[in-house]
Amino acid sequence: METIKIKQVKSRIKCPAVQKRTLDALGLKRIGQVVEHQATPQILGMVAKVRHLVTVVD
Repeated sequence: METIKIKQVKSRIKCPAVQKRTLDALGLKRIGQVVEHQATPQILGMVAKVRHLVTVVD
């Protein structure tokens, strides 16, 4: 499986609770934090849900 690195670039303040829970599920707790996950359909779907708050880095 391919791995992807996800970086939080915007704040979770004033985001809906669903998006906050998605960030928690990805393991992101603060701006600038980078986590690495397998590129499964579930993870890619979570990234798509919060695409305005995160970026995928190489």
